[in-house]
Amino acid sequence: MDAFKDRLSQRARDTSRPALAHQSRGRTLTQAEAGLAAALMDIYRAGTHDFGAVAAELTRRAVVAPRSGSAEWSVALLEAELAGINAELDAAYAEHGYGA
Repeated sequence: MDAFKDRLSQRARDTSRPALAHQSRGRTLTQAEAGLAAALMDIYRAGTHDFGAVAAELTRRAVVAPRSGSAEWSVALLEAELAGINAELDAAYAEHGYGA
């Protein structure tokens, strides 16, 4: 998915500290969140960075929004989904610490 993150994760495993592989997560991603993350990485890797174009591509790919369940993306929905997911991950991190 992301060579840099993969390398950091491998390094954490290599040093017998596997909890550091995902140190900023207080919980694992849901299947829908992981799907959105993979789609976003693919879209960004292709050179699309404008949120309007990203939203259009998510709609074209029929990616389901993790929180709302919609597959009709707009800039507002993209911003709301990312903000909501980040807030949930921040809350889980505050409650559980790192390494989920």
